[in-house]
Parts: sequence; C-alpha cells; structure tokens
Amino acid sequence: MVRLTIDGREVEVEEHTTILDAARTAGVNIPTLCYLRDINEIGSCRVCAVEVEGIDQLVASCNNYVLDGMVVRTNSPKARAARKVNVELLLSRHKTACTSCVRSGNCTLQELANDLNIYYLDYAEHVPFVHWDKTYPLIRENHKCIDCMRCVQVCDKVQASRIWDATSRSTHRTVNVVGGRSFDDVDCTYCGQCITHCPTGALRERDDTERVFRALADPNVTTIVQVAPSVRTSWGDEFGLGADEGSLGRLVSALRPMGFDYIVNTDFSADLTIMEEGTELLAHMAREGDKDAAERLPMFTSCCPGWVRFVKAHYPQLVDHVSTSKSPQQMFGAVVKSYYADLLGLDPHGIFSVSIMPCVAKKAEADIECMNDACGDPDVDAVLTVREVTRMIRAEHVCVDALEPSAFDEPLGMGTGAGIIFGATGGVMEAALRTAHHIVTGRSPEEDMFERVRGLEGWKEATFDLAGTSVRVAVASGLANAKRLCDAVLAGRASYDFVEVMACPGGCVGGGGQPIREGEERAGERGQVLYGLDKIAQYRNSYENPSIVRCYEEYFGAPMSKRAEELLHTDQHAWQMPGERGLGPLA
Repeated sequence: MVRLTIDGREVEVEEHTTILDAARTAGVNIPTLCYLRDINEIGSCRVCAVEVEGIDQLVASCNNYVLDGMVVRTNSPKARAARKVNVELLLSRHKTACTSCVRSGNCTLQELANDLNIYYLDYAEHVPFVHWDKTYPLIRENHKCIDCMRCVQVCDKVQASRIWDATSRSTHRTVNVVGGRSFDDVDCTYCGQCITHCPTGALRERDDTERVFRALADPNVTTIVQVAPSVRTSWGDEFGLGADEGSLGRLVSALRPMGFDYIVNTDFSADLTIMEEGTELLAHMAREGDKDAAERLPMFTSCCPGWVRFVKAHYPQLVDHVSTSKSPQQMFGAVVKSYYADLLGLDPHGIFSVSIMPCVAKKAEADIECMNDACGDPDVDAVLTVREVTRMIRAEHVCVDALEPSAFDEPLGMGTGAGIIFGATGGVMEAALRTAHHIVTGRSPEEDMFERVRGLEGWKEATFDLAGTSVRVAVASGLANAKRLCDAVLAGRASYDFVEVMACPGGCVGGGGQPIREGEERAGERGQVLYGLDKIAQYRNSYENPSIVRCYEEYFGAPMSKRAEELLHTDQHAWQMPGERGLGPLA
C-alpha cells in the first residue's frame, strides 16, 4: 500500500494506482477529456494535469502512478491556470457553434469550458475543415474534433476495425480516415462506438428526423413505426425517467401525438427471427454432422448488421456459415409491406416504414438495395437512433411526464420474453436455444436452463443437451472479441455448433445509437432490465407468441417455407463491402 496526500487529505491506495484513481478514491474529482480507462490513457489533452510537490512541471494524473509520501494538489492556481490554457487552445481549433451542435448540453468540452469560467478566447481561431458526405450513416465533422484519439483507440482496441487514425504531424495533425482514404473505401461496420465515446460532436449518426417528419405530415402516406427491444431500457434517460417510468408503454404514448398511424413492437419480429433461425440451426447441424470434425464450422447469427459487415470484410470464408435470416428490423419491414399491408388493406407503396433502434449500423442495413423483398420499395424507409427519437419527442413538445402508458397496435404488438432479451448479449442465443429445445423435444425448456450464456464477459461458451444431442455454443460481444473467436475457430482451437455475435460490447443495450453518458457504460444495467422483463413476461418462448402462430397459419405456413425464404431470408453475398471490391483497410 502507498500513502499520499491529495488536496490535504490522507489517502492510502495500492501500488501502481494512478494519481487519477487515487484522487477518485478520496472523493476528489480531477477533470479529464481524452481519458478512457484501459483504452486511451495517453495524457494528450493535459486537462487532468496536477501539481506534485517537488516536481517543477505539472504531471498528467491519468497515466502517472502514486508514490509513497507524494503530496498532490489537483486544483492549485498553477494546475488550474494550465488546465484553462489547454482548454482555450483546444477551443481555438474547435468550431464552437454549440447551439447548432447535436451534443450541445451533453459535451465534455463544453462542460469543461463552463467549469473553467472560459467566457472569451484570446487565441486566434484556426478550425480545420474536411469535407464529408452527409449521406453516410456515420458523419464526421472534423472541425469539431479535438484530436483526443478516443475514436482511434476504441475502433482499434475494442472493435478491431482500424477505421480512424492520426494524419499529418505537429500542429497539422488531425484525426481522419486511416491512410487519408475516402470513407467509401474502408470497411466501417457502423457500430457507432466511436460516436458514443467521442467527447464532442465530431462524430454523430446521419440525422433522419426530417425525413420522418415529412412522412408524418403527408396525408397520403401511412406511417408505421417499430420499436426495438433495448430501446425500452434507455429512451427515458434523456428525460430523467428511471427504468420503470421509461417503459415501452409510455414511449408508445409519446409517439402517438407525433402522428404515427401504427406503432408496432420489434419483439414480434425478434420472435419471428428465432422461429426461422432456430429451424435453420437444426438444419445446419445436420449438414455439418456429416463432415469430419476438423471441417465442421458453426452457424453464426445474423441479427446484428455491424457483425455481418465485419465478417464480410474480415472473414469472407465464414460468410456462408452466417444465418440467412434477416435481422428483426428487416423482417419486420418485409412483414409490414406484405402481411400487415394485406391485413389493413393498405397499398404497400404508400407505407413509410420507420424503425427506432439502438444502432447506427441499422441505417446502413436499411439502405442495402436488396432489402426490398416485400414490394420492391425499401422494406424499411428510415431508421432512427434512440437519440434521434428523443430529439423528435422534444421537437413535438410532448410532455412525457404527463403520459399514461398505452399498448402497441395489434396484431404485431405482441412479443415474448425471448424477443425482449434480444437486446442483451447472449439473448439471441438463449432465445434460439429455447425454440430449438422445443422443436427437438416437444417440451418447453426448464426455466433459466440457458443462463450460462448471459453476462457481460466478451467471449462466453457452453454446452447444452438437446434430447441427447450436445450443442456447443459461444457468445461474443465487441468485435475484438469476435475477431479472437473467429481466429480460434478457423485455427481449430475452438469448435462450436452455434455462435452469437453482437458488434457492440454488451449487445444492443450498449449500441452506438444509445444515449451518450460520459464515462458511463450502462450495458450491464440495461441488460438486467431486459432479463427482468423476460421473467415476468406472459409468454417467454417465441413459439408461444399467439401473433407468431397466427402469422404462420395465415401467411407463411411454416418456418423456412418458400414464402418465408422470399421475405424473411437474404443472400449475404448480394451486396459488397469495400474490401470485397479490393478497397479494404490498409494492412
């Protein structure tokens, strides 16, 4: 243990503790900007610099360890003055049009400037500008970048994608696409983790709110909106609502005065995905069972478009083993413009299909030209992140505090516990295994039989018995973990029958379209909300959903039927990543 003094307080901490962590242990707040624990601890912004007795220069507290007897002053006149100058210099290279920035009010740089009482700038402004195509699902506004390197490190270390890098040197240094390439030419997965870890508004999703507002205002258009499972865990954050207050029912009530004609539940199509994917899994295992053990490969889930983009870019040899089942978003889009349109007597060409997702990659997925199986138009016309829909609610002056919960529109409003847990890592796997167990045994699984695939561990594995057949499964979240898993499978170091991958750490609850909370990772607590709702759900298994039963009886016939193949499945080779065109990321 090491004893030191921080701002007059005696503190005892373990060896190899940073000054920053020691201060936090003592309840002393040292501001940070570029710092991300275990990811970006480079001390480049110098905002966390403190004064240490006996050392002339200030010391970055995020990456310097405590010493016995050390005396630290975190907010001395010297430290405060340097911190203020550093932030002023950053502001001189930052477009400070805060009132028109998507992160205004939720920006670490803005908060620091306010805390440091910066109300004028003495330094000449030099704001770099790099043109960016605003039609991309992910937008980079370089004139708001402060070169903190967070996006570079998250993309490299957490997501194993290496899309961003520092270009040029010295005062000309800036963060941009790796190698100075066009964004068109790199294999971005659109996971959005760079957005949620950016301290400013330099990175954001494409804003599709105006397109949706126009559709809502058009009397000749029928607007149908679906809401993803994990949205219920987070939309209320923006309005100060807790998990119980920010229910899906209250969100439905918030969407109604905005003018949506029908509000439906993506839990329904999550159940539909499980019916298709669970059936597909059993067929896959039968095929692979005829091969030598060394040649067998697992079936990978396909509900996460960020993962699908990643596997196509980095592991093309595995694409044929990715499920052909569409994601719940795209299944719902196809159902809305076919089965649902028939039920309602609507012209599918007059439907504007919207989805509310915790995800940026869903925007890219909806834009894929071949996702138009229902009527030739895009199955999903617009995708809104959680951040976007909360901005729309505010723009419509909806008072969420005064709302009573209301129900989804039927028959596509019913979901099960299996559909709910889709939003958490391991949830897709558990939901599929529940259905596969029922298909094989004719019985419902025991309660919580598949709990071993739950939790935030980046790579989990388990073996389950399905009527005498051992099913080896693995679950990965975060693309760096997916990379390790794929490498192990291809090298023969790991062998599975079924693998679930979610691009974002923790699953959709930690998605790139979720509300941003500086320094907080909320995937764990949001996932627990979903599992809690699963426990009390009226129906816990996808095959029990009355709406699913009706849908197959009236329209699809059975999972993997000819019509189901046409509308609910896709060819994963029907579109290309830049790398497939010979334009992949630099080695």
